[in-house]
Amino acid sequence: MNPKLESGQGTVLVVDDAPDTLRMLCDALADEGYTVLVARDGQQALARLDVVTPDAILMDGVMPGLTGFETCQRIKNHAAWSAIPVIFMTGLSETADVVAGFEAGGVDYVVKPVRIEEVLARLATHVRNARAAREALRVMQHGHARKEASTSGLDRLSEASLTPRETEVLSWLAKGKTNRDIADILGMSHRTVNKHLDHIFEKLGVETRAAAAALATRSISV
Repeated sequence: MNPKLESGQGTVLVVDDAPDTLRMLCDALADEGYTVLVARDGQQALARLDVVTPDAILMDGVMPGLTGFETCQRIKNHAAWSAIPVIFMTGLSETADVVAGFEAGGVDYVVKPVRIEEVLARLATHVRNARAAREALRVMQHGHARKEASTSGLDRLSEASLTPRETEVLSWLAKGKTNRDIADILGMSHRTVNKHLDHIFEKLGVETRAAAAALATRSISV
């Protein structure tokens, strides 16, 4: 069973140069209640984002002209779009290619030919996580406006004395990576990632992943 989004499914931008894939994904997403936008290449995707900011992007990794990876990098370098979760769809499944996708700014990937059930499950998870991070950031900003905290998020990070490894873990967490993803990217065990996160939460004075990610995101944007 696919996880549902309680407050509406939201808007998804699908970027792929294969008409059959576009048609299949659009039909499946529409059936799930999503509003679907379509782009056939990277340049069209960027043009769509100038008009509408979707809740998530499904991006073909290999396309003529501007590749999916290059398009994702441009999206992540744009302040207004940087928080949009990008899920890659690609036939590339080697570790180096997967890491390249994450380094480009993607939060997840599915291997082609895509399985609709898997796409829908991953999409719902990342849309929900992005919404939770935005809400945590909104609450934190509201708290600062009311002077409920004596220091800014940036000060809290600078005073937390995170180790270089903890900083790396927090950086990937802020990009929406799961513990499993972080373990794969940094070449460490899942248990070690959990220990780093425990230390990070304690040093930052937070209790949830969303709060830690919000602090990191805010410090980067300052």
